[in-house]
Amino acid sequence: MALELFHSLADPESAAVRRRLGELELFDRVELRNVHFDSHREAFESHGGKTLPALWDGRELHEGREAVLNALTKISF
Repeated sequence: MALELFHSLADPESAAVRRRLGELELFDRVELRNVHFDSHREAFESHGGKTLPALWDGRELHEGREAVLNALTKISF
């Protein structure tokens, strides 16, 4: 499963999710996509993204800190 975390370095909500990824030791399984890069922002928008952070699980975009954290607890690694 290809997981992508769309985030912004300056966003506190994104930082909270990145910290949780570290705690769960998932950095090697989730691709970080900083929306300040054009290609990452375009990918985020192509999934209908509006709110950061957002996690694309290959089927659905989970938007906002709580939604991303909840999705991470439900995904089998």
